Amino acid sequence: MDDNLITKKKPPFPISPSLAEYLKQQGRTIKIPIFYEDLLRFQGAVDVFDEDDNDTLWIRTYYAEHERDEIEYRLKQMYSILHSDGSDVIIPYLNIDAIDFCTFGNTKPFRVKVRNVLNDNYIFLYIKKADASRIYGLELEHLLSPNNINFLVHQDTVIEEHILGIPGDVFIKKHLKNLPEQDKKALAKEFVKFNERCFVRLLADMRSYNYVVVITQDFDRVQYRIRAMDFDQQSYEGNPKVYKPQFLKENYPLVDMSINLLADKSIHQYEKEERSLLAKRAVREKKRLSQLLKCMRDDMLSTPEKTDELKMGLFDLTGDVNFKKSKSMGELLTHALDFVTRNYKNENPFILS
Repeated sequence: MDDNLITKKKPPFPISPSLAEYLKQQGRTIKIPIFYEDLLRFQGAVDVFDEDDNDTLWIRTYYAEHERDEIEYRLKQMYSILHSDGSDVIIPYLNIDAIDFCTFGNTKPFRVKVRNVLNDNYIFLYIKKADASRIYGLELEHLLSPNNINFLVHQDTVIEEHILGIPGDVFIKKHLKNLPEQDKKALAKEFVKFNERCFVRLLADMRSYNYVVVITQDFDRVQYRIRAMDFDQQSYEGNPKVYKPQFLKENYPLVDMSINLLADKSIHQYEKEERSLLAKRAVREKKRLSQLLKCMRDDMLSTPEKTDELKMGLFDLTGDVNFKKSKSMGELLTHALDFVTRNYKNENPFILS
């Protein structure tokens, strides 16, 4: 796929009053002790390099002494709110080891390393400017994928929990070629299912550095799961192919592996299985999903040109006139989920060639 088909700089979209009310009803909003702008007051920074001495595009920030103690205390409070009961009891056992700032990407997040000094365990928190596209993406991931997502929003700040796993680009470069064939088949199956899941729920730009590979040991085998970790391109692009990771050149090693190891019948069966799971999750979360989609239908999440391009692309693929009649990205996603729910036992999947 030509990278020019992916919008390099998607504009952020504000959180609408209806989405804010939905988040409040679902316990996603809470008064937080620190805002994104508070962390922008750093006085200096140094580049962060990985173990191979490559620039990670993150910088480690430093704050003036009179501000550092207050910022670190508020970050500890934020950790307590996200992972405990919000009390100050846990705070004496926490240490803020690092506050990193990413200079790459749309959201320019802060990554905070929080360590428990009693057992030396640590986790990461991410603090970002709130963007409606990303909020919808996070919530849809929580409802429609096998993964739970923990995040909080307050005004124009979003706090996200770290998504564990090996970044896809690192996994492809360092681990893929050394996998046993049986493990490659298991990973290929997961890639097919991940590919289908992204397409049906209209999550775009799943290049290898925007997802992680999660590895779990299970008795005598290894299980693999691919998890999205970037949701900025939820229902924004116009070209239908952008919503399928198989068409992004960074994923070609996984595509080639899947084609070489899986029979066409197996690929179609895994796609069918994933559509069935999506349909069941959509039915199970019908009330909450309906409320979210109602907000999304009324929101402006893309340009009219991209919306028109996508609706005609989906109409050409499915023949479903509901796509052709859609006037927003929210309507397109609603009809995509309705289509799958109605037809998940159908032998004819969405197929892009």
